[in-house]
Amino acid sequence: MAKLSIRDVDLRGKRVFMRVDFNVPLDESGKITDDTRIRASLPTIKLATERGARLILASHLGRPKGKFNPKMTLRPAAVRLGELLGKPVKFAEDCVGPEAEQAANGLADGDVLLLENVRFHPEEEKNDSGFAQRLAALGEVYVMDAFGSAHRAHASTEAVAHLLQPAVAGLLMERELEYLSKAIHSPEHPVVAIVGGAKVSDKIDLLKNFLNQADTILVGGAMAYTFLKAQGAQTGESRVESEKLGLAKDLLEEAARRNVALKLPKDHVVAEKIDAGAAAETVTAIPPGRMGVDIGPATRAEYTEWIKGAKTIVWNGPMGVFEIPQFAAGTLAVAKAIAESSAISIVGGGDSVAAVKKAGLADKISHISTGGGASLEFLSGIKLPGVEALTDRL
Repeated sequence: MAKLSIRDVDLRGKRVFMRVDFNVPLDESGKITDDTRIRASLPTIKLATERGARLILASHLGRPKGKFNPKMTLRPAAVRLGELLGKPVKFAEDCVGPEAEQAANGLADGDVLLLENVRFHPEEEKNDSGFAQRLAALGEVYVMDAFGSAHRAHASTEAVAHLLQPAVAGLLMERELEYLSKAIHSPEHPVVAIVGGAKVSDKIDLLKNFLNQADTILVGGAMAYTFLKAQGAQTGESRVESEKLGLAKDLLEEAARRNVALKLPKDHVVAEKIDAGAAAETVTAIPPGRMGVDIGPATRAEYTEWIKGAKTIVWNGPMGVFEIPQFAAGTLAVAKAIAESSAISIVGGGDSVAAVKKAGLADKISHISTGGGASLEFLSGIKLPGVEALTDRL
């Protein structure tokens, strides 16, 4: 890895400012309904405390728009983290100022302090240098373990990393960078990229980057209908980005020039509307009055065969409206094929991750990215501010 890791630095007795992603879902009573993100940073937190760090954790939660909002307090996360660590976690009522500084300075080796939501201050999302200095006053070493926020240039993810040196990657960040870097810079071939989701416009950079590395690109989801329409196919009432038809045609021609097999669905599950009660049928040409909601059985079988032959698989985006059970077969078939493959498999993007978990196959995937937007940008070749700010390995 090109950046320094938490493994590379002496932490004993140091105040370590660690940016984590504790943006967890809460119910109306303020109870955490899914602690996956807290668990994801446990290895880094445990390593730091075992090495005698005085650990100060910072995170955002939700979108409080720069104001205090009791429904978005991180206090429940401090309680849950304490339960997972088996020891109390201190909590500061603010992330900057005298109280936070006093709490940070009062830590003993191995202690853990969680700061209140950094987004309660408008300066956080503005990447304000003065606010970053107030955050930096709490620590001596910076650790970035919030991959899911690394594509945001915010004060706690970017500006503070320039003020606290060294600025190093946590274990979660390190794992993300290792898997994703390998996928785009030195993958084992054949590489099969599976790209789904609603819009071609959301995945332009990803598709262009995959044309450099992938041997095969399997396209699904609503974005497939823009490609099919560009080829002159019938798409009925399916979602098509009319203004992107030229781009879709260009991408298809570029794939052919580069000898990349860009595969589109050959049959479709269609319905009159996106509704659990809508009657679904399988067609090869989508008639007027019907819209595509999933890839059909022949496409599922073909995509499964491509996946079987892969040595590296990268998946971003579902094959259909998988939230509705009768339109989920294509996405679940892809998840199952990836799980059964012996290839290095990387799944990124919230919907793809949700599909893998829904199918109960998460433990069969080599790497599930914790950052939907961040993994999409990284795989698209876009530099992430929260990664770029970290100290380079000499």
